[in-house]
Amino acid sequence: MPKTIAIFGGNFNPPGVHHRKVAEELARHFDEIIIVPCGPRPDKPTTNDVEPIYRAAMVDMTFRGIDKVTVELFDLEQSTFTRTDKLDEMFSSLGETWHVVGTELIQGGKSGESFIQRKWEMGEKLWQRLRFAIVARPGFELDPADLPPNHKIIHNDTPGESYLIREKAFRRERVDSLVVEDVARYIDCYRLYRGTMVGRSAILAIEEPRFLIYYDERNPKAHSIASQFRDQEDAERANCILVIGGDGTMLQAIRKYWRARLPFFGINAGHLGFLLNDMAHLIDGRFPADDMIVRQLPLLYVEAESPDGRMKHTLAFSDAWVERSTSQTAWIEVSVNDQVRIPKLVSDGALVATAAGSTAYARSMGATPVVMETPVLTMVGSNVMHPPRWKSVVLSMDSRIEFRNLNREKRPIVGFADGEDQGEVEAMRIRVSRIAAIELAFSANHDMAEKIAQIQFPQE
Repeated sequence: MPKTIAIFGGNFNPPGVHHRKVAEELARHFDEIIIVPCGPRPDKPTTNDVEPIYRAAMVDMTFRGIDKVTVELFDLEQSTFTRTDKLDEMFSSLGETWHVVGTELIQGGKSGESFIQRKWEMGEKLWQRLRFAIVARPGFELDPADLPPNHKIIHNDTPGESYLIREKAFRRERVDSLVVEDVARYIDCYRLYRGTMVGRSAILAIEEPRFLIYYDERNPKAHSIASQFRDQEDAERANCILVIGGDGTMLQAIRKYWRARLPFFGINAGHLGFLLNDMAHLIDGRFPADDMIVRQLPLLYVEAESPDGRMKHTLAFSDAWVERSTSQTAWIEVSVNDQVRIPKLVSDGALVATAAGSTAYARSMGATPVVMETPVLTMVGSNVMHPPRWKSVVLSMDSRIEFRNLNREKRPIVGFADGEDQGEVEAMRIRVSRIAAIELAFSANHDMAEKIAQIQFPQE
């Protein structure tokens, strides 16, 4: 028998407990459930109530831990809306596909007047051809005569509507009973759906810390610090990721665990440790469970195009860059938002950094570090010969940057994302990810501005 796959698409804006209950029930009837939150929809303007990066985080939080369930974020990342027939084509090679719809979409089916038949593109054809998993929702009458030819009925007794969650959040009412615990915290932390400026930082309290511990095993100091927190380690039920080591250790932890959607709290066992807290800031070496500041920080979406046209996609928290791979200087065309800004950059390479990464490789190239929550990207060249005296620029967060090789045969270049080799590239395109962000937590007395000042005003 082929594997049965339930494709559960929707706005999930925000995802509620009722969505999770549907997924749990689907897991009893199907071999795999694929959750697909959609991108912008012209018929659903509320899809854009919050940025996709927040929706992506809440969807991951809501459905994590359910057996057989995976979450696909491609529509949010690419800012697209993949219609049901295209989703069917996309996943049909994996098994027998079933599309999850609510009872309200099939009402009137017996007379050809259902929402699917009237409003969907090729609606009548899809009504006859596709398989539908019909979620019988409270408050919506199910008439057997309205059912499409290929159907299964999935019962769900948990009421809920995303618009009711949005309305309660707008009125500053508690939504704890309507969403999972982590989503309730997240909505409250970043002031989502309140009709005000969305926050980028917040006060965080974790009264009963349960750690997933990630540390630099080659560092004896990191090993010693990790042993102090073993009694609070609980990787299965973790509510915080404790990272011990240097900035490199934090980058490794972010790449490995960003989709856990848990706050990262770092303890510096290395040198400068811009992304971590110093042990001196921890009172008696204890985790500051009730006194932290958490900052939501974006990752970069990096697209590397190889000389043979293959595309490779990856993420970077700190920076992404290209550099020469031979003794010859690189010749690079630099574009921003599809406009060529530097027709021919002659240098050893070029780099784009997030604010959080501006203290790293970008600084060694001559760029000025910025405080990590500053909403900018930094672009800088390495050993620039032309244009004369060009060093670095600050770009807006919605910028799209492309580095393109102008002389591949004689002057090949290679790409890197957070130091990971992407191989030889014909072009590299970089922008802020629409789905990938992490929460970085600091003790209240950690002063990032002071750390930046220390490297800009070095002591004798």
